[in-house]
Amino acid sequence: MFRSHSPLPGFGLGLGILLTALTLVVLLPLGALLGRGVVMGPAQILDHLESDRVQAALWLSFRAALGASVVNLAFGLLLAWVLARYRFPGRRFIDAAVDLPFALPTAVAGIALTGLYAPTGAFGRLLEPLGLQVAYTEAGIWLALVFVGLPFVVRTVQPVIDEIDPEWEEASATLGASRLRTLCRVVLPVLAPALLTGFALALARCVGEYGSVIFIAGNIPSSSEIAPLLIVIRLEEYAYDGAVAIGLAMLAISFTMLLAINATQVWSRRRPGHV
Repeated sequence: MFRSHSPLPGFGLGLGILLTALTLVVLLPLGALLGRGVVMGPAQILDHLESDRVQAALWLSFRAALGASVVNLAFGLLLAWVLARYRFPGRRFIDAAVDLPFALPTAVAGIALTGLYAPTGAFGRLLEPLGLQVAYTEAGIWLALVFVGLPFVVRTVQPVIDEIDPEWEEASATLGASRLRTLCRVVLPVLAPALLTGFALALARCVGEYGSVIFIAGNIPSSSEIAPLLIVIRLEEYAYDGAVAIGLAMLAISFTMLLAINATQVWSRRRPGHV
């Protein structure tokens, strides 16, 4: 019996490299954070989290992240569909522009958005007579998070749309299904895992976003102050235990949310009738 040899590294070497990288990049930092939490104890952690300012910052961060991710899910699906299915002048430019938030420093994005939507900015000047203000409010936080999270949905969903055979939709139409029924029964079941993955990636990015938000948020305590900024403030005050407590709370909430999304994704793949 002959064994086939691959030019790529074997299982043992590949697993060793993977575990080493995972330990150095992910497990050690998380272990240090969790270890500091164990030393502090639940009572001290809860004592730091009982502050109204901390609770407001956590609630704002996750509320804005969830809301922005839902917006990204809808607009990302629409944008991915247009880019995948239609050919029009300027398509390549739009396709390339989608990746800009990946390459653009978040601080630059925050400064640009603030310059546009501040009361004296190009867009803010037009909104002010209508009684609308984006910069230095929660709306500005949502805008910044939508900007940085949109590419995650588009780039996750677009390749799946490219793989969907248009003949499936044509067959559904010839059987008398309406466009809405074809979308709900043929297209969306195929896209559901990719949509959930894109949503999870956008949510993870939005929860921890810092650079683009602090410039446009106004950073008013208990009003427009996000949790990552409060962690930085605690570190500057040498209140390390307070920063660790907020970090642990964000870690626990984020892990729970992502676990729920992954469980939903697994269920959507296994449910009867999934394509």
